[in-house]
Amino acid sequence: MYTFMFDFAKDRKDLGPQLFLAWTGWVCVWTALLLFLLAVLGACSIINRFTRVAGELFGLLIAMLFMQQAIRGLVEEFGIPQRENVKEAEFLPSWRFGNGMFALVLSFGLLLTALSSRKARSWRYGAGWLRGFIADYGVPFMVLVWTAVSYIPVNDVPHGIPRRLFSPNPWSAGAYSNWTVIKDMLKVPPLYIIGAFIPATMIAVLYYFDHSVASQLAQQQEFNLKKPSSYHYDLLLLGFLVILCGLIGIPPSNGVIPQSPMHTKSLATLKHQLLRNKLVSTARDSIQKNENLSQLYRSMQDAYTEMQTPLVHQTSSAPGLKELKDSTIQRASSSGYIDAPVDAAVFDVDKDIDELLPVEVKEQRLSNLLQALMVGTCVAAMPLLKKIPTSVLWGYFAFMAIESLPGNQFWERILLLFTAPSRRYMVLEDYHATFVETVPFKTIAFFTLFQTFYLLLCFGLTWIPIAGVLFPLLIMLLVPVRQYLLPNFFKGAHLQDLDAAEYEEAPAITYNLTFEEQGNNNQPQPTNLDSGEVLDEIITRSRGEIRHGRSPKVTSSSTQSPREEMKSVYSPRISRAGHSPRLNEIRMEVGPRLSPSPRPSILGQTSRGSSSS
Repeated sequence: MYTFMFDFAKDRKDLGPQLFLAWTGWVCVWTALLLFLLAVLGACSIINRFTRVAGELFGLLIAMLFMQQAIRGLVEEFGIPQRENVKEAEFLPSWRFGNGMFALVLSFGLLLTALSSRKARSWRYGAGWLRGFIADYGVPFMVLVWTAVSYIPVNDVPHGIPRRLFSPNPWSAGAYSNWTVIKDMLKVPPLYIIGAFIPATMIAVLYYFDHSVASQLAQQQEFNLKKPSSYHYDLLLLGFLVILCGLIGIPPSNGVIPQSPMHTKSLATLKHQLLRNKLVSTARDSIQKNENLSQLYRSMQDAYTEMQTPLVHQTSSAPGLKELKDSTIQRASSSGYIDAPVDAAVFDVDKDIDELLPVEVKEQRLSNLLQALMVGTCVAAMPLLKKIPTSVLWGYFAFMAIESLPGNQFWERILLLFTAPSRRYMVLEDYHATFVETVPFKTIAFFTLFQTFYLLLCFGLTWIPIAGVLFPLLIMLLVPVRQYLLPNFFKGAHLQDLDAAEYEEAPAITYNLTFEEQGNNNQPQPTNLDSGEVLDEIITRSRGEIRHGRSPKVTSSSTQSPREEMKSVYSPRISRAGHSPRLNEIRMEVGPRLSPSPRPSILGQTSRGSSSS
């Protein structure tokens, strides 16, 4: 947004670069006033009208802008930067080509290693805590690693290869003038002060949408949060932060997707670890004392209650322990062990607690405070940050773009369009969105093409020099489009599946086993998963949404019932059988190659507990 504003101001004689920061100060003042007005009027109450269509389109637009900047930056590595002395050795054609090739190595090296580190929890090697540490902190570590790699040829190449980040230190001579732009704000002509309302409106709309959606994702009902939400208060606080940034000459920032929902997920992982360790320790103590089931669960309930934070708004304990108690007592009663001392045959400490332990969040303010303090220390760390190559930054931008794609159903539908008809059954062989089975493919294609056209329209608008600031209005326009225009072209039931409020999944459908074999081999295999792996399985990476295991609903007419079209299949993520009303249709597309094959060996079984994948 500041780039569009600078392009507008730099060539105007009565504004120019000299008064640019003072003018942006007025933009931030107008933005703050609009955010105050939205907070006072309770505008966050209507954020539910922004459905998945708008949220995922906005997320994919941000990913495209990140990737665009990464590609543009890499191309510029082969050129000569502006305001540089073209006679220096580093700008000779041969050295420019060498700088560009080295930039490709650094950027792609960071991209590939960062993507690999994010999957560390599924590695076969290393202890669980080490894999979890790499998955959580591998990306910043890779930035350090590839920055170190950039210094390997430093003695054999000109000084400026590779190119590194440039930014003046806050304490450098003349740099402090940017912190006192408030004294120049009255020098801005009145016409531009009033005109600042236009970009301020775009920024306020963008912040309102981004902040409200992120707050919703970070406070999903399934996280079982105890403390109440404060959407309007947060928007009010954001207004104060915006006006403060404008008065000291720095651009405001509000990039809270996907950081906020991912922060909640990290705290959920921590709470899961703390609860599990406490309950496992309590259960093992009870088993050593030869207690029966009633005594065991009484001890576990006391331990669970002890771990909860006493709050006025605290609700009753999550139902996980009650379900665990009921299922275990029922199993023990059928076996005649109800009054006997508990042993592994009645209660498996590791497996039973992991499966039904409720998802909860360690609610506190310390982590956010530490995060803000660390961002503040980056000002003093500017001499160190300037040692990072710009090519590493381009690789990080590409990583952010790619990392935001998993869990985005808009992206998954784009991939589905490019899937060959003879290979669409492969989508069903893994956990997949319910619309794949409940909505006709032509409807999916038409809906995806509409979203793609709208996405390209928003992306194309950002290329227009002055009008690029208007792209947030197109995002807001999706509200009436979704409510009043799309129902005229799509059935209500199809729209409900394609634009579901929650991330709903259907179970995998196995093709290389007969239904009878599936029924005889549908017991989940015990696995030893740490809490990070458990949370990764049930929370999407891009938006931090809880995955809801659902049996697909039948939304189109069919001559056969769902049970006739597909028999029950086992799914470890849901408690009831899954049905696919489009299974026969997909089987007809792939033909006789889907005939049942002999039973595979146990090497083909997955850790999810399905009979095959």
